[in-house]
Amino acid sequence: MTDATLTRLHATALDAADPLRALRAEFLFPQHNGRDQAYFVGNSLGLQPRGARAMVQQVLDQWAQLAVEGHFTGPEQWLTYHELVREPLAQLVGALPAEVVAMNTLSVNLHLMMVSFYRPTRERPAILVEAGAFPTDRHAVESQIRFHGFDPATDLIEVQPDAEDGTVSMAAIERAIETHGPRLALVLWPGIQYRTGQAFDLGRITRLARAQGANVGFDLAHAVGNLLLSLHDDGADFAVWCHYKYVNAGPGAVAGCFVHERHARADLPRFAGWWGHDRESRFRMAPEFVPTPGAEGWQLSNPPVLALAPLRASLALFERAGMPALRQKSEQLTALLEALIHARVPQVLQVLTPADPAQRGCQLSLRGIGR
Repeated sequence: MTDATLTRLHATALDAADPLRALRAEFLFPQHNGRDQAYFVGNSLGLQPRGARAMVQQVLDQWAQLAVEGHFTGPEQWLTYHELVREPLAQLVGALPAEVVAMNTLSVNLHLMMVSFYRPTRERPAILVEAGAFPTDRHAVESQIRFHGFDPATDLIEVQPDAEDGTVSMAAIERAIETHGPRLALVLWPGIQYRTGQAFDLGRITRLARAQGANVGFDLAHAVGNLLLSLHDDGADFAVWCHYKYVNAGPGAVAGCFVHERHARADLPRFAGWWGHDRESRFRMAPEFVPTPGAEGWQLSNPPVLALAPLRASLALFERAGMPALRQKSEQLTALLEALIHARVPQVLQVLTPADPAQRGCQLSLRGIGR
């Protein structure tokens, strides 16, 4: 970028020409001295969509006016409320509608997925993760390994960064999968590494893992609503994510889960719950569990309707914008911030996140130089 493109005037001109500009008004910003704050922590908690309050109020009104009949009344009845987010959620992550479900929280979904897709044997007891994984993943995989009677000291394999900036090359991932392949039961990898902001080629990781006979799953907490995803085509067995970061569904929001369609009717081990039972026969109250085909068959309990309401409001905005347009704007904004850092404070801050847009989302991880 030139000096002319690193000015407030240029940024203002870009903003004026931005086709997504009107969507900024659809969010509520924290205030400082009566003005919107500059908000840089959407990777922790996204802003509130203006439509969220009305969506929640609608559910409260149904509850007040209909009580239990709210489960069965109207197009937004609670019995099928989770289905209202199914199609937009599938679009967001590049999946088929039957492959996704909004349920529980990320950590709960991760454990439920490992019940089905981490099936260790004496020959294949190991799980491969990145070193420095988010504690959600680290605690979950270690506890699952111990639960099955194996030892994390030998059966939790952590791939160390091999670059000075703390990132992990695809070559290092490939070496680790090939080296430990005969022992791998599961490869669990992030869409974006939360500390460095590095994004990964999920399709390639899936192919590497499956070539070694291992199952593969992804934690997409920092990738959903941030990257262009193609979960169905990439072919992983499962993926889990939260919605309170880039998907702006509120603190502690109901999470998301993907199960590839090849497992839609598979008789996989799972922790069963009533709401995962086949919808057509669920209310017969029979003792036998007949799972609903697809990701919904992993549900345990009825949907948290009040928690799903803000997610509906946010997904409506993603549908309006479209992920390709959001991703294009994200790349422009991130590139501009990176250029400003290099131009104005190169002696103070080092950018750890890869410079290649294909290897990062909208996050720049910074390190103070000399500290």
